[in-house]
Amino acid sequence: MKVTTELVDYISELSRLELESDEKLGITAQLEQIIAYMDVLNKLDTQDVEPMSHVFPVKNVLREDEVEPSQDRAELLAGAPVPDREAFLVPKAVE
Repeated sequence: MKVTTELVDYISELSRLELESDEKLGITAQLEQIIAYMDVLNKLDTQDVEPMSHVFPVKNVLREDEVEPSQDRAELLAGAPVPDREAFLVPKAVE
């Protein structure tokens, strides 16, 4: 695929990048190299290769959730400056 400066302009507009004219020439050459390498990869025979999401096996390293009793609500709210039975009361911050 031939990468043109018009294509680079389009891509830079989509990505909201402002490129100088000398940068556009460099980006054009780099994009052509990337696409050429993708063509090499497309020629590989992947018929018997199983699709995978990761190169290495991934396992969950977190522990299982355990239900535990919470602290007593009345005890937690005992130190509140304005007492309430359900929550901390704070001054209104947004009008």
